[in-house]
Amino acid sequence: MAASMCDVFSFCVGVAGRARVAVEVRFVSSAKGKGLFATQLIRKGETIFVERPLVAAQFLWNALYRYRACDHCLRALEKAEENAQRLTGKPGQVLPHPELCAVRKDLHQNCPHCQVMYCSAECRLAAAEQYHQVLCPGPSQDDPLHPLNKLQEAWRSVHYPPETASIMLMARMVATVKQAKDKDRWIRLFSQFCNKTANEEEEIVHKLLGDKFKGQLELLRTLFTEALYEEALSQWFTPDGFRSLFALVGTNGQGIGTSSLSQWVHACDALELKPQDREQLDAFIDQLYKDIEAATGEFLNCEGSGLFVLQSCCNHSCVPNAETSFPENNFLLHVTALEDIKPGEEICISYLDCCQRERSRHSRHKILRENYLFVCSCPKCLAEADEPNVTSEEEEEEE
Repeated sequence: MAASMCDVFSFCVGVAGRARVAVEVRFVSSAKGKGLFATQLIRKGETIFVERPLVAAQFLWNALYRYRACDHCLRALEKAEENAQRLTGKPGQVLPHPELCAVRKDLHQNCPHCQVMYCSAECRLAAAEQYHQVLCPGPSQDDPLHPLNKLQEAWRSVHYPPETASIMLMARMVATVKQAKDKDRWIRLFSQFCNKTANEEEEIVHKLLGDKFKGQLELLRTLFTEALYEEALSQWFTPDGFRSLFALVGTNGQGIGTSSLSQWVHACDALELKPQDREQLDAFIDQLYKDIEAATGEFLNCEGSGLFVLQSCCNHSCVPNAETSFPENNFLLHVTALEDIKPGEEICISYLDCCQRERSRHSRHKILRENYLFVCSCPKCLAEADEPNVTSEEEEEEE
């Protein structure tokens, strides 16, 4: 059963709608499904909406490698200087303007039973109210035989970095329903997300788990059932239902990245400085990122994923008119207009990064087919339809 749009909007916008919401969800076509459309003029640079996820979870390898984030909202918990020291591998690294760091350690709280950390009392209470009562391992937090720890270890053994999903996002979906007084409402909300055919689901699972995905998926399903079985969600625990749930998360999960260091850098950029001081600070930051790249590579952020109802309705375009970001250093997703958007115009984001969008039509389609199972027909792709279906030599070398 599908949730009413009133249900969706009251949840997504009512809890995080600090920006005006000038959008509506419409059915586009059988190929594209739903889309998000402007109901009034939206100016370039305006925040179209701010959305809180139904559920979110940090990636398991990311957490294991000491990327410390709030267990609920994924806010980075390290001070910017601590973050820089860890990422550069230099314990003595000092940052200028430490007053610009926004991390408030005096507000941090942990679960009194399992000690997982939150950025605030509000997040600790929100997690407890929504899902953590079911998932809290208590004193068994480090017991490898605890059912949830067995599930997480199995997941880490089949899904290595770079991570794109987490079994704990699915666990929080189940735990949310288990704890809910109105279980049907949450089931309706989760049912809003894009569903695939059985063959497409197999492709997604194969992409996430590799060649041995069927055996791995069955192991994960068994451990998932032992840890979390819920009668109201019995379909999710069958082989077909678990594959569908897995594919739902793999297709609809929106990556979330947070960083106290990144916030500090943005605050530095906003400082009014003398030209010489600006030049020195910019040079310091440039060198800092070079040191981080040498020591840590591309893994800069606390990373996870979440399920966002409105964002999931945004279709892809290789020439998007909107973009997503997480400027508040937590899981609140901002969708911002990249250009003026007229009433009735579809709001599109890009599923590709900047570099991927600059590649040939053939290369873009290859990435989108492999990861999202569709062929793009955006204006840019239609305009390049006569291009040969080959990649450039440089792109072939990358692939």
